[in-house]
Amino acid sequence: MTHAVLLSTAYCGPLPYFSLLAGAPQVYIEKHENFIKQTYRNRCVILGANGPLPLVIPVEKGRAGKVKITDLRIADQTPWQRNHWRSIFSAYNSSPFFEYYEEELRPFFEKKQKFLFDFNMELTETLLGLLEIAPIINFTEDFEQLPVAFANFRQSISPKAAAEGSAYPFPETPYTQVFSEKFGFVPQLSILDLLFNEGPNSRSVLTGR
Repeated sequence: MTHAVLLSTAYCGPLPYFSLLAGAPQVYIEKHENFIKQTYRNRCVILGANGPLPLVIPVEKGRAGKVKITDLRIADQTPWQRNHWRSIFSAYNSSPFFEYYEEELRPFFEKKQKFLFDFNMELTETLLGLLEIAPIINFTEDFEQLPVAFANFRQSISPKAAAEGSAYPFPETPYTQVFSEKFGFVPQLSILDLLFNEGPNSRSVLTGR
């Protein structure tokens, strides 16, 4: 990866998202777009005993239907944090490195959160620290529909693209997953899956080195 890349915000983004964070010389996170539903902006996919399981952060809907991503509030009418953590614990408590990272990540599912963008960035920065990846992260100053200065991945890394089998920026290197014997290797999951299963080797899986 030789160009600066442009990414949306993401909730525990998938491996392609973090591979770009690991490999790009500079990363820009979009701050000026309107929220787009059914994307990794407020959802991630983990692997549970019954297969891939989406975890969706509920958000408050604006009156006009369009809300700037940095102004989008997390809805707290349901105990989504408790439910997400229960699902994560159920899926990964038997994985090799769950206990190793549990204390760093559990607080994100206990403290009340206000804004999706802020929550995502704080969690992403923590995950990057655990992965021992230190990209140069910048934020966009305005919105460009078709930016020419960056490799634009705001839309191409998405659940829809994953479901359709669309090519991602890199081929995923198979690694051992908790339910590999049941499902084989399942690609395009949240970075949590890689981290809990591979631990300190996760960075090598992402970068291919």
